[in-house]
Amino acid sequence: MNVETLREYCLSKPNATESFPFGGDALVFKVGGKMFALLSTESRPTTINLKCDPELAVQLRDEHSAVAPGYHMNKKHWNTVTIDGRVRSSDVQEWINLSYELVRKSLPKAVQATLN
Repeated sequence: MNVETLREYCLSKPNATESFPFGGDALVFKVGGKMFALLSTESRPTTINLKCDPELAVQLRDEHSAVAPGYHMNKKHWNTVTIDGRVRSSDVQEWINLSYELVRKSLPKAVQATLN
């Protein structure tokens, strides 16, 4: 996976938006105005921050050397995944899906209703 394939996958989620609120090297993906992914466009190797259930976050860090506590994020709820071949693309996609759903489900009911 590279920056473009990660970007395309994040934008394939229903009602996902993208922006650069932190400058040109941090592409943020949101649903309902809440961030579910932050993609570093300049780092080599590429990294992506994803929201995660706290227990699963620790488990993924233990199981995968490419998964670390979220860089510049709440380390209880966010992981940083290094995209350098140590993690399968299908796993990264699954983690993006989990992050998206976790954020989407946490939105107020009124906001969720506008997304359907």
